[in-house]
Amino acid sequence: MWLTRPRRRARISRAAVGELRDLLGPHGWAVAGVPLTKVLHLKSAVTALPDGTVIGYRPLVDDVSIFETFLDVPEEGGAHVVVLDDATVLMSAHAPCTAELFRSRGLAVVTTDISEFEKLEGCVTCLSVRVRH
Repeated sequence: MWLTRPRRRARISRAAVGELRDLLGPHGWAVAGVPLTKVLHLKSAVTALPDGTVIGYRPLVDDVSIFETFLDVPEEGGAHVVVLDDATVLMSAHAPCTAELFRSRGLAVVTTDISEFEKLEGCVTCLSVRVRH
């Protein structure tokens, strides 16, 4: 018996992207469709630093050219950050090279051991909810 990996299908249609663009455009938000064939969720591939730089682990990002500013990080776990304020990010303790890269860019880095979640392909973004006040 041959086992084959099922073909991934698009989870979001062009029409849905257009609808979201129509809803958010008047509020100043730009919306773009992002191809995802290597990961399940967008936040599993890329997140953003406080200055808006999109970060990702290149082997898991389909097309880096769609991002205005993209920074390739040296470790998969380094692609997942939660912005705590304009100068601080939270990330996994298991991406020390990436943490040092962020510090060299002037960011304060808070690390946490989430190894049990990482075994299940989880990351700090999976464990967070953004709340605006």
